Amino acid sequence: MKPNFVKPRQNYKENSAIINKKVTSTQPTAPHTAPPTAPHTAPHTAPPTASPVPDNFCTFKPLSSAEAEEERLILDSIAWPETPPLPAPFSLNQTSNAAHSTFIILPGGVGDERHVGDQLEVMIKMYDFQGNPKKSGGDAIVARLHNRALEAGVAGRVVDHLNGSYSAVFPLLWEGSAQVEVTLVHSSEAITVLRRLNREQPDRTILKSLFRSGSVSETTICNICLRQTNQPQCNYTDLHTGDPWFCYKPKELSCDTRMNHMNGGMRIKLKANEANLFKSNVNMQVFIQASGPANVTVLPQRKEQPMDSLGSGKSGLSGYYYQGVWRSLGGTEVHQFNNSSAISQCLKGKVVHMYGDSTIRQWFEYLDASLPDAKEINRNNPKKSGPFMIWDNAKNILVKFHLHGPPLSVSIHIPTSELRYIANEIDDVVGGTNTVVIFGIWAHLTPFPMQFYIRRLYGIRRAVIRLLNRAPDTLVVIRTPNLRGTNPYIFAFNDWYAIQQDKVVRAVFKGLNVQLVDAWEMVLAHHLPHYIHPPPPIIKNIMNIILSHMCPQ
Repeated sequence: MKPNFVKPRQNYKENSAIINKKVTSTQPTAPHTAPPTAPHTAPHTAPPTASPVPDNFCTFKPLSSAEAEEERLILDSIAWPETPPLPAPFSLNQTSNAAHSTFIILPGGVGDERHVGDQLEVMIKMYDFQGNPKKSGGDAIVARLHNRALEAGVAGRVVDHLNGSYSAVFPLLWEGSAQVEVTLVHSSEAITVLRRLNREQPDRTILKSLFRSGSVSETTICNICLRQTNQPQCNYTDLHTGDPWFCYKPKELSCDTRMNHMNGGMRIKLKANEANLFKSNVNMQVFIQASGPANVTVLPQRKEQPMDSLGSGKSGLSGYYYQGVWRSLGGTEVHQFNNSSAISQCLKGKVVHMYGDSTIRQWFEYLDASLPDAKEINRNNPKKSGPFMIWDNAKNILVKFHLHGPPLSVSIHIPTSELRYIANEIDDVVGGTNTVVIFGIWAHLTPFPMQFYIRRLYGIRRAVIRLLNRAPDTLVVIRTPNLRGTNPYIFAFNDWYAIQQDKVVRAVFKGLNVQLVDAWEMVLAHHLPHYIHPPPPIIKNIMNIILSHMCPQ
């Protein structure tokens, strides 16, 4: 097999024609005609502009009428309950407090017996720091049911009743003990702050580029949302996908001297006392205790209960852990690929394209470690960004990884030549029976309004549809976001944003012939702490799912 990766692409119109940014010119500035600094990208200088109000400096890609209506429906479907405005200054007294809040397991059926195949329902009641019951909803709460000895676990579905109480529902899937665990991720008051930050400060993650020509160099700020000032801007909106990207123009250099992309830290403006809403073990990522027993004993399945009652149709879940192994509740049966021989045999003759962030790079690294006979190419590329490639000549296996396009909050300098959008990469894949395309994009887009995320996914979806039209036998695998736990950059990258993104990914790709890897449930259901990069036991189970899609028999 000789893999064929690239096909010709038509030319596209000047990028200024495909964005809908409104500017007020103070003097005319002609765009230069230098060649693109990255594939499908041509920079030009925008004219100086007046300073806009904070909520009005983001440029959104235009949508067709059908996509605009779909976006409206998606935004409506993920709309979070209204959270109370915060007085300035405010105290924690009237805010949600996990230490005072409780949950209780509701009674079951006859004799309160629980059997495999039943559902367990839990009622959660939120209280504030003064011990008063909350009267409104909007808290971010997650729940799981588990048995540590059996290495069993399943995610729960949480329902907000908008009055300070919540329900969590779990399917009972194994015999023996099952313990409930409820976690307050963020208080509703914290979410008030988070949603304001994404609206008013989408540029709080500082991203930069180095410009250089000869001995002259200068670094400027870049972003999707770049505040308009009297300083001209370089427009790097992608010609093919329409994804916007801007940098302030260097004082002495032209826009086409841009060399790289890098992270420059974070700049956050909080109001008085708001930082108190984001304290680990106080009101963020804190367990809520039971007011009675936190566990139940599950008896064997009733004889009259049909076996398909355990499937995803009833629970709405993709699977659960038992004895440390992920079991599917519908769709492809998960096989175990426990050694290099089984993995390489499955990959024999296949080309695997991986695109995305570091949570996809984990999957590449897993395959790299599992294919000892494969040769590493691009060994000297930056460890965090790549691109990477492994090739097994004897078994005709090729696996590639490429980082997705900006925004990227990484500590290394990425050359502009490696800033490529997933949609463009997918358009360069010929596809076919032995081709696998895997991608995931979420973590780096959390600081921005959700419209950016939806539009980025729309562009990828269009590319996926084109791929499946020309090569219907291509396997396409999509990774969902996952819980990431606490981190020092909670104001830009946190679980509440990921909760929204998880719903959006499912909505955008619903109905397509693609396979969704439910990283959200697989992290939530596991006993290990939540982390943006799931630990090895979870990665192994994820890769077994992917390999099972590649080799279902």
